[in-house]
Amino acid sequence: MEINVIGAGLAGCEAAMQIAERGVRVKLYEMKPRKKTPAHKSDLFGELVCSNSLKAMRTESAAGLLKEEMRRLGSFLMKCADKCRVPAGGALAVDRDIFAELVTEGIKNHPLITVINEEVTEIPKDEISVIATGPLTSDSLAAEIERMFGDSLSFFDAAAPIVTAESIDPEYSFAASRYERGGEDDYINCPMNKEEYERFYHELVNAERAPLHDFDVNNPKVYEGCMPVEVLAQRGEGTLRFGPMKPVGLTDPKTGHRPWAVLQLRKENTAGSLYNLVGFQTNLKFPEQKRVFSMIPALHDAEFMRYGVMHRNTFLCSPKILNSDFSVKENKKLFFAGQITGVEGYMESAASGILAGINAVHTIREESTVVLPKTTMIGALSRYIADPEVKKFQPMGANFGILPALESRPRDKKERGKAYAERALKDLESYLNGEKNENYS
Repeated sequence: MEINVIGAGLAGCEAAMQIAERGVRVKLYEMKPRKKTPAHKSDLFGELVCSNSLKAMRTESAAGLLKEEMRRLGSFLMKCADKCRVPAGGALAVDRDIFAELVTEGIKNHPLITVINEEVTEIPKDEISVIATGPLTSDSLAAEIERMFGDSLSFFDAAAPIVTAESIDPEYSFAASRYERGGEDDYINCPMNKEEYERFYHELVNAERAPLHDFDVNNPKVYEGCMPVEVLAQRGEGTLRFGPMKPVGLTDPKTGHRPWAVLQLRKENTAGSLYNLVGFQTNLKFPEQKRVFSMIPALHDAEFMRYGVMHRNTFLCSPKILNSDFSVKENKKLFFAGQITGVEGYMESAASGILAGINAVHTIREESTVVLPKTTMIGALSRYIADPEVKKFQPMGANFGILPALESRPRDKKERGKAYAERALKDLESYLNGEKNENYS
């Protein structure tokens, strides 16, 4: 008795561990190191290809609630993440290399998981399987999936550059967290005055971009959460000042005033030797990234250890294909998990892997599959990707808008988040204790 898991990214590793921890053998297929996608650099499992931030930690936030639900479901990846945290204010950020090492070690050392390093080009027939190949599914398997289901969609995703800490000029930067949340040195802030920002903005919107193959540049589909900074900037000169370069909650100690605009840098590793340009996903040509981003005073002599890149992502039109337990409507032995299902975000992907893994075990044991209460963030996301009423399906991350309305809705935003979280965790505990209520329907 064994289950196939295809893909050793976040969703695949979470699914494999959930299955193995329930006493069922797993054959985990991963094409690395024999073959990599353009966005992958490491041979390790659970590689974070974009940001190293797993978003907010506060339980009263949507992202924080999601992670707390995962912890209570015994998430393997949350245990790894908590072991390699780096300072990031109110967010959970990790040292991406140590994180991937912990994930790989845990998977390879589990006695019930067998890792098979080969590319899967056909979906196994009549075997219980979890497809977790991610938004960068190889061309051959993507073609097989499209042949089976059609209606697969593509969009483009981007990553931000990384610079060395020693190349950031302290004369033009200061350490602080927005609104003083977290530690004083969680972020390095790179302030700009009005004139500096306007010169930077002009060069950014006119900088040369890298070509994108197999992509209609006249009609791009770029997911809003990973919009390249140069595309955002084209919406207007003030867009960045209300987005990734917003100065609110920050005071420059050298002037005693709020800057006109601020680029925040977040620690990329536990040693604090590398920093990520927060919100600066980009598709500029590498020399242009060096030229334009070095116009920010604190980065005038920055050493770029990784430039930003843009890559194709693929996801299913899941409402037509999947059930809310992540099984295929026409084949209950086949499950999908991760961003290929249309959940957006690292932890959202991992959370779908938890449910897909649990339900694969239930299927092999001929038990009813699990859908969490609709009041939980994981339950709401799983219902969203399978909702036939969603006509223009797009990737969805954790947010309170997909949860059922509160009976008594507090006016204060923080109190509202707290109320959502309390209700979700109460209903999740009821599920874990074998109780059910109206929120399962």
